[in-house]
Amino acid sequence: MDFFQRGIKSVLGTQEAGGQQPSGAETVEKLVDRVSSSTLLDDRRDACRALKALSRKYRIEVGAQGMPALVQILETDRADCEIIGYTLDTLCNIIAHEQFEEELDNPTVSINVGEQFTEMFIKIPENVSLVLSYLEEYDFRVRWPSIKLLTGLLEHRPKELQEIVLVSPMGVSKLMDLLSDSREVIRNDVLLLLIQLTKGNANIQKIVAFENAFDRLFDVIREEGCSDGGIVVEDCLILMINLLKNNSSNQQFFKEGSYIQRLSPMFEMPPELEETGWTAQKVSNIHCMLEVIRALVSPGNSLQIIAACQKTMRNCGLLEALCNVLMGSGVPADILTETINTVGEVVRGDINNQEYFSMVLAPSNPPRPAIVVLLMSMVNEKQPLTLRCAVLYCFEGFLYRNETGQTALVQTLLPSSTEVSSLTQGQLLCDGLFSTDALANWFSAVALMHGLIENPAQKEQLLRVLLATAMGTPPVSLLQQCTSLLQQGNYRVQSKIGLLMLLCTWLSHCQQAVKGFLSSPNSVAFLIAQICANEHDENEYLIQGLCAFLMGICIQFNDNTVPNYRREDLCQVVIKRISSETFVTKLGEVSRHESYSKAAKQPQIRFKTASDLLLDHEFCKLFKALEAVVVKTITSIGTEGTNITELTLSQEASGIVAQYKDIIREQDGKIAELQALLKRTENDAEDTRRQLSEALTTNAQLSDGNILLKAQLTAATDLAQQLQASQVNHIGNHVAALQITRNGVQEHESPQIQAYQVENARLQQEVERLTNSLREFQVKFTEVSIEVEKQRKDQEDLLELLTDQDAKIKHYRQQLRDLGAQLDDASDEDSDDNTNGLK
Repeated sequence: MDFFQRGIKSVLGTQEAGGQQPSGAETVEKLVDRVSSSTLLDDRRDACRALKALSRKYRIEVGAQGMPALVQILETDRADCEIIGYTLDTLCNIIAHEQFEEELDNPTVSINVGEQFTEMFIKIPENVSLVLSYLEEYDFRVRWPSIKLLTGLLEHRPKELQEIVLVSPMGVSKLMDLLSDSREVIRNDVLLLLIQLTKGNANIQKIVAFENAFDRLFDVIREEGCSDGGIVVEDCLILMINLLKNNSSNQQFFKEGSYIQRLSPMFEMPPELEETGWTAQKVSNIHCMLEVIRALVSPGNSLQIIAACQKTMRNCGLLEALCNVLMGSGVPADILTETINTVGEVVRGDINNQEYFSMVLAPSNPPRPAIVVLLMSMVNEKQPLTLRCAVLYCFEGFLYRNETGQTALVQTLLPSSTEVSSLTQGQLLCDGLFSTDALANWFSAVALMHGLIENPAQKEQLLRVLLATAMGTPPVSLLQQCTSLLQQGNYRVQSKIGLLMLLCTWLSHCQQAVKGFLSSPNSVAFLIAQICANEHDENEYLIQGLCAFLMGICIQFNDNTVPNYRREDLCQVVIKRISSETFVTKLGEVSRHESYSKAAKQPQIRFKTASDLLLDHEFCKLFKALEAVVVKTITSIGTEGTNITELTLSQEASGIVAQYKDIIREQDGKIAELQALLKRTENDAEDTRRQLSEALTTNAQLSDGNILLKAQLTAATDLAQQLQASQVNHIGNHVAALQITRNGVQEHESPQIQAYQVENARLQQEVERLTNSLREFQVKFTEVSIEVEKQRKDQEDLLELLTDQDAKIKHYRQQLRDLGAQLDDASDEDSDDNTNGLK
């Protein structure tokens, strides 16, 4: 500090009269004046150096008095890297987020002083553009503090700075170019800057992606050692996650750019890893890589992007690599958990991926299906909660729109003539359902529920499942056992909620299941008692609402075959014992519960503690679909003067409508998606046809030019040969004449010989000119030949692409017809005609 004080004194001159030392504010004021008014560059540079030295201790004074002068330096002294470096460093200190040691004793410095100076600086957007322009300066003293200054501004005012960078000419491009800087500190700091810049701004994310970001990031990751690399690899992956998450344009670009294939090698686990173990950084790197994959196949993405990415992940071996991690030994718990979540999303809704996953075997003796091993962990209360939740999420993804998987699950519960020697999915879920662990009850009930979603056939098959009881007593059905457990007083709240969701899903749209439930002893009495209860606990409210929902389902899907529990009988019970108003109020407790809003948002369970595990996403969808139908039925029955018998037909119709409401809504969604996809594919096909037509025209022109060049080349070759022959004969004749007359012209050169020499030189020049022309023709001919071959290959690629797109169009049209949409058949014929015509 003594050095800087001596420097400051040399700038300011001697002390003031009387020997009084100037205060910090006075010193800053004089330095700022020197920066603003001095005509000598050396004086301004020394003053800036001194301000930099004071900017930590006297941050407020330097910022308040000196910011305009510092900006002026940036505008006027671009040629001097040293003074620009001092200026940028000073501004970095002024807007810094943290407090410096030198200013800890200064009570006037508030924690948010850096934010206030940031606001002052960016109030003039040109200031930010000025700093961006210095990124082009290669000098380390300028480029590095420019990056740090922009990073500091972003920390305080991210939204405002993002907007300024967006409108700055080539602002993002300048930052992206720095990823290629050979100096690691520059490259690493610009990575951190880009991570901040791309947060939550889709437009910047798109620009960064189309500035070749993915290629550059993968290059850095490879140079740094892939998953074994340091924190730079993690930073690259975090930036990649920012670019992909919730950005459909970048997701499509990532998939079409074949970047998914570059992820597979990163999950190769060498055998020696089991001995050496995982470093903390490798755990972080792999975790981020899994997040990149999930950003591509998250259920919140468009179905088209999810399906395309899932297919690529299977074809390039990425799904296989993930399953190898899943079944590997020595994998850290948090990596195993995230891998399970990732696999669940990669297979979700994709029948081929689901089939592959069902065939994966764990390396045990004897080998067991991976799904069975995972379910063993889910029902084991000693396993971490995050792992158990991940297994449930993965199993839900495996069963999602997977009728084959759902059927296989129920089959493992049905009576079999052959003895089963190994554990099955169904056995594990039954064990969990009747375990003393409340979480195992909940997990198993929800898992079994997913085996029944949108599958009426398996709902009826599950009615055949019988459970062995005490020795000497007949077996009971699974439905009866669930109903009995529900009525037990010591059955815990979480367990009851899981069972109620299972029963509601099982009975909805399944009259046989409703009949079985109503036939169980005391089932209706239990529901009535629960609905009428006056418990004041939030979770008890939820149970009352679920019981009301189950009662509504029993009314809605009742086939009127159970004596005393026909639809009309149950309606009378609701009116007399509960009242329609109370029933509707209790039913509404479900959607008013906090867990409903959380579960309805996304398929994956979000929780802080085990007690947060209450409602399931798919159950919330079912409740949303049927709640209004149940309420309408109950309120109509309760209307004064209404004859319940007269409502029977209407209720039956409502029940039928309710059964198909979800299916119709699903088909409407599919039709809309397919129509949109068909439209995009037709547009792509039209573009392809146009490109192919242009290619054919260009090809024809090139072929014509090629023929012309060949003719010109032939003519030029013939002419050159004739000239060479003529020249040889001409020269030979003159040589003979010269030999005859050489004695007479030894002393004086004949004018005729001189004329022959001139002619000979002219002919040589003409031959050389024609030879050069011949070479040019040959070069041009070669170029044209290459271009013709390229056009031919492009034409073949376009034809193949067009054929593929036409096939897709026909497939989508057929799907739309299967769903009942009306289409013009002439379009198919036009498509065939266009393809054949182009061929």
